[in-house]
Amino acid sequence: MEHYDIVIIGAGSGNMIVNRKFASKKVAIIEANKFGGTCLNVGCIPTKMFVYTADVAAHIREAARFGITARLDSVDWPAIVDRIFSRIDANVAAAKQFREDNPNVTVYSTRARFIEDHVLELAPTDDEGAPGGTGAPSTGGQRISADQIVIATGSRPTIPDQFSSFDAVASGRVPVYTSDDIMRIPQLPDRLVIVGGGFIAAEFAHVFSELGVEVTLVERGPALLRHHDGEISQRFTALASKQWKVRLNTEVTAVEESPGGARVTLSTGDVLECAALLAATGRAPDTGELGLGNTSVRVEEDGRIVVDAHQRTSADGVWALGDVCSPWMLKHVANHEARVVQHNLLHPGELIKTDHRVVPSGVFTAPQIATVGLTSEMASEAGLDVVESVFDYKDVAYGWAMDDPEGFCKVIVDRPTGLIVGAHLLGAHATALIQQVVQAMTFGISAAEMARGQYWVHPALPEVVENALLGARIR
Repeated sequence: MEHYDIVIIGAGSGNMIVNRKFASKKVAIIEANKFGGTCLNVGCIPTKMFVYTADVAAHIREAARFGITARLDSVDWPAIVDRIFSRIDANVAAAKQFREDNPNVTVYSTRARFIEDHVLELAPTDDEGAPGGTGAPSTGGQRISADQIVIATGSRPTIPDQFSSFDAVASGRVPVYTSDDIMRIPQLPDRLVIVGGGFIAAEFAHVFSELGVEVTLVERGPALLRHHDGEISQRFTALASKQWKVRLNTEVTAVEESPGGARVTLSTGDVLECAALLAATGRAPDTGELGLGNTSVRVEEDGRIVVDAHQRTSADGVWALGDVCSPWMLKHVANHEARVVQHNLLHPGELIKTDHRVVPSGVFTAPQIATVGLTSEMASEAGLDVVESVFDYKDVAYGWAMDDPEGFCKVIVDRPTGLIVGAHLLGAHATALIQQVVQAMTFGISAAEMARGQYWVHPALPEVVENALLGARIR
């Protein structure tokens, strides 16, 4: 049995771990799909490249508001897809080739399954390294062992349970796309039904609608983005309803094949005809095929691996990071956890902890949304004495320039300490504007110090944050 110092299962953020400091270690990286993981292949990066394309289309359509005559003549979907994935696929190939060229690293392009805590069985492959790609050693179902194993298999998209009972779906006559494959759909559908009301649904609704697709969102709850601050959710739901067809408090009860693609029946009795159906109901930790039942690794009911503050699992010498164990399915969180695991593998006597105190996130839809810290509802449930301040984009000079009547910044400040405990933005560049609040929260800068302890460029958009902070008077 081949033995390694370290085995890493998953080449997304897990691939970041091995650097020149590991040159003396014998390392194996196991990746059944593509190097780069969810973010590079089917997540953050390609979706934002599509979002930017959609933003360009939106600017053209809205040009008349600013006295500019412009027209969007057509959308070349194959060209859009080629521009995005030609670059991504090249990066994936380069990342894999780089690892294969490391003399101390062996790349296995296949799946791995635990036999016991430190023994893995590799799924059989042919001489070309299939199914995970070409060039990997032929495994033949061999077993390997390691002193340290890092689980970084990420997440997979989920599809509503009831879809498996629909014959047209189960037989494959009606494909149900997910965020993993909708971006490579052969042609742009004329009508798209998206099931879900979270950030994935919101982003793809923006992308496809701006490219000329008639989009219908079907959400079983009373609002979109329900896990966000209530004011964000309420305002965004209202704005989304003006852009797309939004069906709230509604579920899909049947899916049938139709000449145009699919016929979707809703719990309201309405029937939707569409060319494509997208399930955007979230993602789940990708642990189902790892054989963790053969180990002492503790797993939650939802498949999430339990880790401590050092990213250690309950099995000695087995670590986990990213979507497979984190409640935050965010690339920047996975990268942080990878750096923690990297240090701890190199310095077992000087372990460091992950820092999840201030975790921001963004939704790249229309308009953009960014959030960090507590929502109003969370602060209330925690019994905190807080003051809230909301300031609109339209009330700062750059908001005038953009003619933006919708954007706003909301900050939540702890009254006893004056510290910011939450912030939520809806509007252009929200994901950039929130970073200054993240800094203040991370380094313990009070709202008053943040607002008055520095210059704010005038007349720039960050003034909306400045004014929200100034409005959070605690005395």
